[in-house]
Amino acid sequence: MSVDPMAYETQFFGFTPQTCMLRVYIAFQDYLFEIMLVVEGVMLKKLDGIPGSKVSPSQIRKCTEKFLLFMKEHFDKLFAKMEEVLLQLVLNIPKNVLLPEDRVQEQYPYSEEEFQALQDELQQLQQQCRAEAAAEQALRAELEEQKVVKAELEKILQCFDGLENICREHGTGNFKESFALLTQSAKKLQDVLKDVEEKSKKMKLHDQ
Repeated sequence: MSVDPMAYETQFFGFTPQTCMLRVYIAFQDYLFEIMLVVEGVMLKKLDGIPGSKVSPSQIRKCTEKFLLFMKEHFDKLFAKMEEVLLQLVLNIPKNVLLPEDRVQEQYPYSEEEFQALQDELQQLQQQCRAEAAAEQALRAELEEQKVVKAELEKILQCFDGLENICREHGTGNFKESFALLTQSAKKLQDVLKDVEEKSKKMKLHDQ
């Protein structure tokens, strides 16, 4: 059987020509075996109708096998010639024929160097796509963090609004001014506390 890959023919037919020929060969061979079995069965029936026949079924089987071997050898020779003709004249696409799906290559031919350049550009684009996808994922994560921070800030603002409302209810005026006065008072208290601590240390040293 031919060892030519016949890739272009495979592209056109959808199957390899060698596979087609192999299936045809197997089909013919199966039919040959079936015919020989039918012939053998007919011979056995004919012999049963002949009284005093000295030919046994085992002898008929040996004769059938020899005849089958003879037929198979001749069939293989004939099939080899038929395969050669079919592969050359029927299942073969001439070199000057271009399939419709390959005509674009004829309109836009390119060299091996150009093809390699396209491959390199494709790899670069794929890397850029992966980098952009990673950056988008990082931005999404940052956006989620900002949402959490925003929610916390809103809680703090609500807390300040509540304190301001409490200050108004108790007549303390503006919450911002009250908070500023409270901060100043706390600072003064801290200064007084430091002064008291320093004087206490000096008195202890004096007592000692």
